[in-house]
Amino acid sequence: MADHHDEDFSPSQTAGYKVGEKKTMEEYQQLDAQDESLNKWKESLGLKGGAPGPTDDPRRVVVEYIALEVEGRSDVRVDLSNPEALANAKETPFTIKEGVEYRMKVKFRVQHEVVSGLKYLQVVKRKGVRVDKTEEMIGSYGPAAEPYEKKFQLEEAPSGMLARGHYEAKSKFVDDDNATHMEWTWSFDIKKDW
Repeated sequence: MADHHDEDFSPSQTAGYKVGEKKTMEEYQQLDAQDESLNKWKESLGLKGGAPGPTDDPRRVVVEYIALEVEGRSDVRVDLSNPEALANAKETPFTIKEGVEYRMKVKFRVQHEVVSGLKYLQVVKRKGVRVDKTEEMIGSYGPAAEPYEKKFQLEEAPSGMLARGHYEAKSKFVDDDNATHMEWTWSFDIKKDW
């Protein structure tokens, strides 16, 4: 069960930022129809004939996988496409070589309506103590038949004898309305070599 009182796991707030008014797909399509730059923005959100999504799946954001990308190696993928895959993510740690440069990337679909200000939050703990917190802005997206892919900032894995060991991570996708689209726990090991 998710711990909603975990202060480590709440998104940061930008002073003075006000979340825009929620609109339906039809309202977005009719918004300032003569404004060329706004029409280009709406097109980038998939508002020109976007896929509405299956009626038996109410989710607005469907995360297919998150992956660890390291130059010269195959991606390490964590399948998040179904409940069984989510359960396996915690029980099946993957290995990260200490000191290696990597980047996370996520593949996801948006369905039914526009998702504004989608963010990825991650808290990493070792032996119950928080060692890292990541907040990555993914952006605003409209419904589309094809999935989106977002690559995160390049990072470097910690190194040294003290950094090696088992880590547990908790991740979630939230939007500007503080709606949590997905939340899961996973684990990884930092080792001397792959």
